[in-house]
Amino acid sequence: MVLRHQVRILERQLHARVGYRPADRAVLSALSRLLPRSRWGSFLVTPETLLRWHRELAKHKWLRWRKQRGPGRPSIGDDLVELIVGLGLENRRWGCIRIQGELRKLGIRVSASSIRRVLRRHGLGPVPRGGPSWSEFLRAQANSVLATDFFTVDTVLLSSSTCSS
Repeated sequence: MVLRHQVRILERQLHARVGYRPADRAVLSALSRLLPRSRWGSFLVTPETLLRWHRELAKHKWLRWRKQRGPGRPSIGDDLVELIVGLGLENRRWGCIRIQGELRKLGIRVSASSIRRVLRRHGLGPVPRGGPSWSEFLRAQANSVLATDFFTVDTVLLSSSTCSS
């Protein structure tokens, strides 16, 4: 069958170079699956050519599928981007995993990498490591530190009680 098909291909050629139609390629590829590799010598084409045809067919198949399907994952909506940026600005110490967890509590599922991409696009880079410095801590807690009374008075029973001023 392989030889008959190849003879028909050669008979319709007007010039020296053999030209294969897509149907010829499909038939020869299908027949190559039926023959053992030891008999592939009867083909006018090499096994590498058959494999190349197969790769081209697969490539075109996936290109057509990609065109029909569209350009990948749908983008994040503008309102969700605003929410992510707002959470990132209000809570500078939260990372993308924490923001992802807070969004999940609201029923919104977004990947951490998408959150990281949105934050970086809006100039909110990675969260700084470690805690605040002592001066930053004292500045943030100044009102509560000044409102605390550090004086104690020992009573007759030697128990401490806070003295209010």
